[in-house]
Amino acid sequence: MIQLMDRPVHRPPLRAWQAAIATVIAATVPGAHAASHVFLVQNSGWMEPFYTDPASQYKPLITEVVLAAVQPGDALVLASFNQALPGAPSPKALLATKVESASQRAAVQGALAPLAVAKKPGGTALADTDLGEAVSGAIGAALGNKPGLVWLFTNNKNSPNNDQATSQRNREFYQLIHHGAAIKKALAFPLHMPVKGRYSANGLMIYVFAIGDEGARDLDMLMRSGRLQKVVTETPARLKPLDQDTVRLTPVKVENVPGVAFSTQANGVLRADIDAGAQAAKANPESSGNAARIGWRLENTVYPYTITSARLEARSLLAGAQTPILLGADSVTGLAPGKPLPLSSTMPLPVAHLPGKWSLAAVQAAGSAAVLPGAIEVRLSEQKLELSQAFRQRMASLFPGDPLPDIFTPPEQVQGSRATLPLEVRIRYGVAPLIGVLGGVTALLAAAVALGIAATRTRKVWVTVEGEPRVVHAKPGTVLPLHDRAGNQVAQLNTSMFGTTLTDLRQGAQVRLGK
Repeated sequence: MIQLMDRPVHRPPLRAWQAAIATVIAATVPGAHAASHVFLVQNSGWMEPFYTDPASQYKPLITEVVLAAVQPGDALVLASFNQALPGAPSPKALLATKVESASQRAAVQGALAPLAVAKKPGGTALADTDLGEAVSGAIGAALGNKPGLVWLFTNNKNSPNNDQATSQRNREFYQLIHHGAAIKKALAFPLHMPVKGRYSANGLMIYVFAIGDEGARDLDMLMRSGRLQKVVTETPARLKPLDQDTVRLTPVKVENVPGVAFSTQANGVLRADIDAGAQAAKANPESSGNAARIGWRLENTVYPYTITSARLEARSLLAGAQTPILLGADSVTGLAPGKPLPLSSTMPLPVAHLPGKWSLAAVQAAGSAAVLPGAIEVRLSEQKLELSQAFRQRMASLFPGDPLPDIFTPPEQVQGSRATLPLEVRIRYGVAPLIGVLGGVTALLAAAVALGIAATRTRKVWVTVEGEPRVVHAKPGTVLPLHDRAGNQVAQLNTSMFGTTLTDLRQGAQVRLGK
């Protein structure tokens, strides 16, 4: 487990917690596409109004998020958390099950129904909160340091041992997120949820942490599915990583060159259809006549951060070759989330690396198209990020007096990133290469047949022996003796595909070819 800074953390045995979930987590290993989810529900003292306000939507929201996130076959662990003390373990398992095809609503609602604000053992004081302890316990004890998703429902008040220095404790929690090697991706959803009780609150934060590379893929799949967005409509704030895919490049206008047509596919792939017989494919790849002018929309995808400044460069990657792309601007400033920046570019066409018209690829693709996958890559260097003012204002309204927005400041080492746009080059060759190859094969077959006939056909050969004309029938490759009237051999007749010759002529014998 991870211990925050140098502050000692009291951790009672977690045998009950581990026993409740070990079988469930293990059961997901053989299943294809099965994910492991651990949902941590805060019930410390600062959460009192979320439990006591009759109008609170805290538990209903948790239920809907759980049901939107999990799929049949997944491992589902639901646990409450505050701060662990002797006799009061935290986190504490409420439900551990493998998701079946039937709805889990009743099970989740039943596990949450009796949950109330926790008190410290042996008294009436309400329990404190340790966010880092909860997340570390979920990673180490619940998931067993295996891939999965850890969800955290909290009011953002991190106060172990009733520590009033919530700013420092929140910073420790943030360091855990950014520097914890197990956490590959992290998102936060700040939600408006006003509640009143002994205390009052205006907002709730949902975090989701992707553990391991497989967990990151599970989170990406979930976000692409749109299931979670039907429950939580708030744009997620990205906490990690901040050095990958901070921008998105979308083509909006392409000026085609002769013989080349660009199009954007539904899956976001930029396709270039090139006619192999077009003049553009024969041009010098460095010439301006062989380059396409493309207008882009550069979007900041790293909400809630503004890219205050960054240097830009781009290149195309195809068939192992890297070709620079000339951009209309070599830097960006003040690129806020949701505000795209127009960007022009000139991209040389990769014709120098395309298969030739008479290549094997051309013959195989006759009548259709040969496809070369590639990519357009945009790199940002010397990148500076700043928490957007809109997000600061929203956080201040949801969590009044909470210093959390200040600790969203990105780590200093995050200075660059890159984004890629899939590129697909399709070369249309038509049927000419195939027809040419078929014609050549046909000619070769015809020649072979002719040679075969010539090699087996009997020929009529005229020879004159001692002044007597004779007709000899012979096949190519045979050797026949020639005799005079007395029966003596006077020569040999050698027949081949290319003609006949006389050999072994006896001295003084009169033998010649022809009449």
